Amino acid sequence: MQLLHRGDVGPAVAEIRNTLAALGLLAANGRTDPALFDDAVEQAVRVFQQQRGLITDGIVGPATYRALTEARWRLGDRSLAFLVSKPISGDDVFALQERLLELGFDAGRPDGIFGRETEQALRSFQREYGLNPDGICGPGTLRALRQLAPKVRGGRPVYLREQEKVRRAGPRLRGKRIVIDPGHGGADRGACIGDVCEADLTWDLARRLEGRMVATGMEALITRGPNACPPDADRALFANEAGADMFLSLHIDANPSPLAEGVASFHFGTGNGTTSTVGEALAGFLQREIVARTGLQDCHTQAKTWEVLRLTRMPAVRMELGYLTNARDRSRLLDPAFRDVIAEGLLVAVKRLYLLGKDDQPTGTFTFDDLLRHELARAEGA
Repeated sequence: MQLLHRGDVGPAVAEIRNTLAALGLLAANGRTDPALFDDAVEQAVRVFQQQRGLITDGIVGPATYRALTEARWRLGDRSLAFLVSKPISGDDVFALQERLLELGFDAGRPDGIFGRETEQALRSFQREYGLNPDGICGPGTLRALRQLAPKVRGGRPVYLREQEKVRRAGPRLRGKRIVIDPGHGGADRGACIGDVCEADLTWDLARRLEGRMVATGMEALITRGPNACPPDADRALFANEAGADMFLSLHIDANPSPLAEGVASFHFGTGNGTTSTVGEALAGFLQREIVARTGLQDCHTQAKTWEVLRLTRMPAVRMELGYLTNARDRSRLLDPAFRDVIAEGLLVAVKRLYLLGKDDQPTGTFTFDDLLRHELARAEGA
């Protein structure tokens, strides 16, 4: 879709203004052109983006428009069901997932998308309540959902299951399936300075990480080739269909200011408190390892609702590994030895997640050789 920003005029802007006003983010002003994207609209969009875990640039692109569209729905506004060809999404679906989880039915991660897990949880609820288990949330099912008191209060059962899955997986890396997602690719070069492009650097980093993971006995899969750029939704689908244990998306940032620098990590999370606890823990390990090993500026971990984080069914993290627009970051990223350091740090961070604090070493000191010895010792003791 066309990007909409301050100064634009038209029916699409009028639609956005109406949505923001309905959400209580934009006051009605009879003296303002109802089809004008003015300063007030930009500020309202920024507030909405911040609430929804989106980039707060004040511009309405595909992700922001999708989120605005989904925010208009309230539970009960429409019947909800699983549609294979085009799954229903919206705040009403999110509310249904949260309600089912509160009642003790495993609807999976509450992501606002009516998928197979949500349908199965809804059918289970309907059977237990004596309703027709058709998997459709219509008036009768909605009435029953509102009448029942939740079985579970406090905590997030779905994320407790996520943590338990990591614990049961054990500390060894062998056999674990990791999807590595080098950002951009093909005609989409990402951030570029001269002939240095993000797509090439992320591909190189992915291959270095893949080699190290395979050496430990892991199964490493890459979402794209050097000349392809699948949409983010397809990258997430690839990981889901592969049954991956973890998803790592590698990017390098850019900024109009040459002073912007550093590394940041992002995990799934919304503005209403929903977050992937294992994804958040993994993001923390990745962030600390890279900062300790490289000395890159620490831009911390943050929760976002980007598609590669929201649509993946396993712990997922997106890394921004420096700024090409910063001379210091760029010169270091161009050094193959520096990229080796990053690859080792990423692998060690994954290992730390599965160690669960046992037999661990201080951040930045666990080497690739240490890791291999640890894996060998575990294999001999098995």
